[in-house]
Amino acid sequence: MLCLSSSSSAAAAAAPFQPADPASRGAMAWQQLSSRTRGFDHFVVIDFEATCERNSKIYPQEIIEFPAVLVDAATGGLVASFRTYVKPRHHPRLTAFCSELTGIQQEQVDGGVDLATALAMHDAWLAAAGAAKNRLAVVTWGDWDCRTMLESECNFKGLTKPAYFDRWINLRIPFEAAFGAGRRNLQEAVREAGLQWSGRLHCGLDDALNTACLLAELMRRGVPISITGSLVPPPPEQKPEVQLQQQLLPANHNFRWCVGGAAATDCCCYCYCGVAVRADVVTTPGPMQGRCFFSCGNWTPLGPMCPFFLWAA
Repeated sequence: MLCLSSSSSAAAAAAPFQPADPASRGAMAWQQLSSRTRGFDHFVVIDFEATCERNSKIYPQEIIEFPAVLVDAATGGLVASFRTYVKPRHHPRLTAFCSELTGIQQEQVDGGVDLATALAMHDAWLAAAGAAKNRLAVVTWGDWDCRTMLESECNFKGLTKPAYFDRWINLRIPFEAAFGAGRRNLQEAVREAGLQWSGRLHCGLDDALNTACLLAELMRRGVPISITGSLVPPPPEQKPEVQLQQQLLPANHNFRWCVGGAAATDCCCYCYCGVAVRADVVTTPGPMQGRCFFSCGNWTPLGPMCPFFLWAA
């Protein structure tokens, strides 16, 4: 599958799935792209499908399709894809509505694996693809996949999921930063970005592939891509300022403090989101004006995503 523009021919839609070629985009554009995704080697795009019923809730809801697409964070190239069907334990028979919506058939989930096995298979796939778990970020369209679905199912089944699922990028946030806020589904967002939708809406793997193409397009446009959601709680707050500074200052810091009225950093000091800290200076008139500080580097249209804060010494 290729990430196609809306003007691409129908014949091109049948082309094999290939990574993007940085040279075809221009060296400058891809150098800027790489700088805006620094901190990650890969993105893994997921889009779970789960048991469902028309106009009512199923409890407990369970994942029935576990798809993933691996994206090179330096080039936007689509590297590899993964899918396994998952056999639901509590509602083993799919509803007619669920099969109609997702295209998943009963025999596919009957032949599926349990969720613990699916998680292990996904881990092994990442390792085979050369994706280091501490250098990748999960990407979703919305927060439901990681914050709600996987988290709740692992909790009620007593499963331990890989830690990389505890932080993710809700692609809707950088998309809205580039195109403006508004109600739109994934298919509408893909088309608004000038791309051609490929496959079936609500097929998990097709949705993940189209999300990966949208991610690559946002990267090409220079939209910053960073962590937007996390299940990892920040450390408990301590009131004495000295203790607070000691707690928040990572061991791998290498700060250059305020020089000529501007704060700067050379290093790899990260906030709780795993993003390089943001250096700034207080400009509001008052006793703190001109003082330098460091805060969460993961700013979105809604503000910082974690409470990291440190006054410069």
